[in-house]
Formats: sequence, structure tokens, C-alpha cells
Amino acid sequence: MKAIEVPDHGDSDVFELTDRPVPEPGPGEVRIDVEAAGINFADIMQRRGTYPGGPEPPYVPGAEAAGTVDAVGEGLDVTEGDRVVAMPGGGSYAEFVVSDTQLLFPIPDGTSFAEAAGFPVQFLTAHSCLFEWDGLEDGESVLIQAAAGGVGTAAVQLASRAGATVFGTASTWDKLDLAADLGCDRPINYTETDFREVVETETDGDGVELVLESVGGDVFERSLDALTHFSRLVIYGVASGTLAAVENKRLLFENKRVIGFHLSQAAAHDPGRITTAVIDFTDVLSNGDLEVIVGEEFPLEEAAAAHRFIEDRKSTGKVALTP
Repeated sequence: MKAIEVPDHGDSDVFELTDRPVPEPGPGEVRIDVEAAGINFADIMQRRGTYPGGPEPPYVPGAEAAGTVDAVGEGLDVTEGDRVVAMPGGGSYAEFVVSDTQLLFPIPDGTSFAEAAGFPVQFLTAHSCLFEWDGLEDGESVLIQAAAGGVGTAAVQLASRAGATVFGTASTWDKLDLAADLGCDRPINYTETDFREVVETETDGDGVELVLESVGGDVFERSLDALTHFSRLVIYGVASGTLAAVENKRLLFENKRVIGFHLSQAAAHDPGRITTAVIDFTDVLSNGDLEVIVGEEFPLEEAAAAHRFIEDRKSTGKVALTP
């Protein structure tokens, strides 16, 4: 089978299109004939060698795959030909991938493979960050960094449906128009405006009750500034590559909390807590109440171009590879 391999850490040019044996599913596993593989920023950080605990080369990247069940291991009630999306933990940039069924979900009717590949990481992360810790409530306000990205577009929709006032940041007005269409009440172009000033003005100096933060560095520090007292910040990524720290006295005297969320680690320790939302998501995706935003699709052999597209901040929503 064709697969993209990372032989050494580096920029996107390190990718190699290789031929590998088709994997065989073991007990409790299925093999998926991949129709679309989702790209996440974690894939880029792993390729660069900057992702904590990331895979060592050589390896095949990719944490999301959508396609049809091609082979079924022992002990499973799964039918060959079923349309599924999975989070195999790696190996999705390929024509076939093996996954256990703990994080395997049926694709809702009317959902394309590319849309399905943009569902698990984005929506399960957004849902957990918004609702798993003192869940966002009707009438509260939330600031979503990178509101036009994969997790951002999911979070904007979920927060808006929950009755929250949604602030969202992005680097261009085209991206912010998308966020606004999805339910962002106050789009903020961070290249032109300090989001702290907007939040302060719009909340009469109070701040928001929740921030979803995935950038790190200075954005993390300024996101803390945008919080009101008795509020929380959930960090789920470090896209800038710069880790951030917060002083204990700041949390103490400002009555704020910082919470970390990592989807694959959460799923490994308590998968049921993470996947309970899937049934609801399946229903609302089927009836059109939620939308998976697929910004661009690239052929498998153009994985390097797909990564550059994201790194150059050209992407909106999900970017997918199609083997």
C-alpha cells in the first residue's frame, strides 16, 4: 500500500511516499480502507520533532481516518463495508490503517469521508474543553482562539448552540466571516486589534468566563488577562511552539483556573467520558444542525503541500488527505 513516511524530523520536505505491507487486524481490531485522513497541528509538531512524547522516525503520521471496513479481527461484531471514522493513534496517512474499535464510530448519513475525517479530534476536543469542567452555560461568555481552525469552528458552533456569547480570534477577515457564519458574536482580527481590549469593552471591564487556548506563549498570558474572576482557561495545544507558565499568585489573587486537555491521553485513560458525546453528534450532523468545515483536500502524495498550507496559515476548518 502507499503511505507517507517521516524518515527524520524536519520540515515538510522530509515526507516520503513509500510502499508498505497492508496491515492485518488483530483481535479487537478492524482494517480500514482509507478514503480521507484528517490533518491536525499535532501532526506538524510531531514531524518537526517538537511534540512532547511524539513518535520517533521512521513512522507513518495521522490520527484520524475515515473509510470503509476492509477486514475484521476476531471477536468483533463489525461488518465489512461499514462506513466508519476512527482515531487509530497513528498511521492514517496511508491507503489502509488498523484501528481498535474503542475509538471507531459510524459515519452519519449524508456526511462525506472528508467531513467524517474532520469530526473526531475537532468535535470531541471542542466538546470536552467547553463542557467537561464546570460546563459552559447559557448566558456565559467564551473567547475561542483560532476560531476559524478545526477545533475553533467546532467550538464556535457548540458554544453558540449552548447560548453563550462567543468571542473568536483569527488572522484574516475571511476567516472571521466564516466564524461569524457559524455563530461567533464578536469576531476579532488579532493582527489589527488586541483581543483583550475588545473583551474588556464588550464585557464592561469584567472579562469572559471561559477561554479556549491552543497557541501558548504570549497568547496564553494575554488570554488570562481576558478572564473575569472565578473563571477558567482550558489549554489544548501549543501551536506557537512556545510553552507558557502561570504564576501561582496570579491564580490565587485573580480567582482563575487553568485546565489542560489532551484528547488522546484522555481517551486512553477514560474513553467513555470522551465518547459519550458521539451519539448526540451523529444525530445533529445528520440533520444539519452542526457542520464539519472542510477547508481543503489534498491527494495523499501531496501531504507536504498540505502541511505547508496549514503552516502558512492559509487553512480554515479541516484539511484532509485523500489516498
